[in-house]
Amino acid sequence: MTQQAGGWGGPRGSAGSAGGAGHAGSVGETGPIGRAATPRGPNVVAVGGGHGLAATIRGVRRYAGSTTAVVATADDGGSTGRLRSAKDMPAPGDLRRCLVAMAGIEQLPLGRALEYRFAGTDVEGHALGNLLLKALGEVTGDFTAAVDEVARLLGLDPEVARVLPATVEPVRLRGVTEDGREVVGQVAVSTTEGIARVALDPPDARAPDGLVDAVKAADQVVFGPGSLYTSVLAAAVVEDLRAAVAATAAQRVYVCNLRAEAAETRGYDVVRHVEAVRNHGIDIDVVLVHRPDRGAGGVDLGAGAGVKIVAADVARPHGLAHDSVKLGAALAALISSS
Repeated sequence: MTQQAGGWGGPRGSAGSAGGAGHAGSVGETGPIGRAATPRGPNVVAVGGGHGLAATIRGVRRYAGSTTAVVATADDGGSTGRLRSAKDMPAPGDLRRCLVAMAGIEQLPLGRALEYRFAGTDVEGHALGNLLLKALGEVTGDFTAAVDEVARLLGLDPEVARVLPATVEPVRLRGVTEDGREVVGQVAVSTTEGIARVALDPPDARAPDGLVDAVKAADQVVFGPGSLYTSVLAAAVVEDLRAAVAATAAQRVYVCNLRAEAAETRGYDVVRHVEAVRNHGIDIDVVLVHRPDRGAGGVDLGAGAGVKIVAADVARPHGLAHDSVKLGAALAALISSS
């Protein structure tokens, strides 16, 4: 049964707060959302990668007491891929983007500088944030410590806002298609139709300290939105994380994409997205889908999902990307009604 998301009534045990209210200093979709947590707000863990996870982070920080982002580390394209080819490391690109989103500084000079890509030099195409993470990883000898150091530079309090790599060591994403072909590498998986399963190499890659405890303490765990196999599941299949999610008492939410992708999820409806998540050992309590008030957007529901589906308007007006303010309000409504 599909339900419509209601208004935010406050976290569990709270007296409630105004619908869609943000942190002090909020200036909208991409502006600063402030550094402080919402008083008495829930503990939320967000899992995935790319622009989708960044949108979730911005939305979650509007209602959560603490926010932990768990970011996929298997990317092998662009600046990240070039850095990893020189000396292998967990992929820094999505972590950089999520750190900026967690701090809410996308439009401020420091946020824009971390996203800045050099041109006309021997580091052409590299993002400054990627280079900073690589340098700090070399200096500290600990990639998680490097991520924490950038977070400190951005003024984030680790007690209320932390970004963690899904793995502490370099990993490769491996996919298997429906006809049994093996595909190696995140970029290759993302451009292949008919992906049936993905896994990490090495399969026993460890999660960083603090990740399992964050999931255990969570009131809500949010997967997505984002590329199903190369962002969401690339993070979720880490065995430590998967086991923690299976054992948690938190509400487990999957935010479905606004549309199927050209290759890896070509032709998918909501049911096929959910089936893929479950086939990788991830149990979901509720699926959040876009219900447009007007205009385009939204993946077909399909039939037989076997899980609670909640519909809400969570997209930007053009229907091509999630609106973090709307998404945050919808996620807040889910946990307040659980």
